[in-house]
Amino acid sequence: MAQGHVFAGVVRWPGGADMSSPPGTLGGIFRLAVGEREWEQVTRGLPAECHVPGLTADPHDPDRIYAGTQEGPYVSTDGGASWRRLDFPRRDLQVWAIAVHPRDPRKLYVGTSPLGVFISEDGGGTWRSAPSAALPDHMEMGRFRNRVMRFAFNPSRPEEMFAALEVRGVIRSTDGGETWQDCSAHLVELAEQPHLKSAILTQDTAEGMLDVHAVAISAAAPETPFVALRMGLFRSDDHGAHWQDLEMRKRSPIFYGRDIRVSPHDPKTLYATLSTSAAGDTGTVWRSPDLGATWERFDTPTRARSTMMAAVPSPRDPRVVYAAARKGQVFCTLDGGATWQEVPLPAGCSAVMALAMN
Repeated sequence: MAQGHVFAGVVRWPGGADMSSPPGTLGGIFRLAVGEREWEQVTRGLPAECHVPGLTADPHDPDRIYAGTQEGPYVSTDGGASWRRLDFPRRDLQVWAIAVHPRDPRKLYVGTSPLGVFISEDGGGTWRSAPSAALPDHMEMGRFRNRVMRFAFNPSRPEEMFAALEVRGVIRSTDGGETWQDCSAHLVELAEQPHLKSAILTQDTAEGMLDVHAVAISAAAPETPFVALRMGLFRSDDHGAHWQDLEMRKRSPIFYGRDIRVSPHDPKTLYATLSTSAAGDTGTVWRSPDLGATWERFDTPTRARSTMMAAVPSPRDPRVVYAAARKGQVFCTLDGGATWQEVPLPAGCSAVMALAMN
């Protein structure tokens, strides 16, 4: 088994509306060698009080890890041992999403809260904003800050990108992130169906269909973005113009979608996490071997006691998958799902937001 590391991003503020820190909690970045049991908090070069809602491992260089924090993006070039802040111009924005261009390791994308997209073409030395990235305005959110949760590239034409926006829908770019268009109109139409209505933060029952947490695209279907959102898992076969419900509620009593990813070893294999809600008391991991046509519960017999936030397949070993629950539980399989073990984060990690593997 090729080793590598797992990285967990933890925040001390529960929802991101402010920076208040519940007493007795931890934030920051934690690192674990694959197959081991002891987590290490890595702090060198990071802010003294560090909140990390975003993590990305560079697909071009396993030693390069990017972290999104409340003070901007940070990078490690030594596998997480030390960190430095990129020369990002805004310290007033929380960074929730970071992506590396699949063909150009110096081209970076950052997604923020409040909602914004920033691009660097020199490895983070200089940045420019994409002004139209904030174009969806489906509803008034009050104090809640919309944010970019995830980027995904078309593997065949990486100038086509999608971004998942929390309670704002999905946007698409066809010019490498310079301009963006809204892809949420059909999601709003689908919300007219009674079982897809949800309103928690607003009076608008389309809110749940716009509460998008993750987006992924497979090389086996490069025209098809998959999204995980509050009302389940959905796919589009026409670049985001129309969306199809994968009907996870027929397979699972819980269907709040938080994460969806493509296996780096088999482009037809998808991993997704389902829970009861953003602050739920249980969560599960699911796997599809056929681009979402069929699904199976993958993490049996684990028992998550909070929302399952992420499920990340190892880029080194197709047998290895790690999954993290919000309140600090981490589960792993080293044998393709035959067996699972729990490797919990240290006590006090009560708001896990991100997981990455190199």
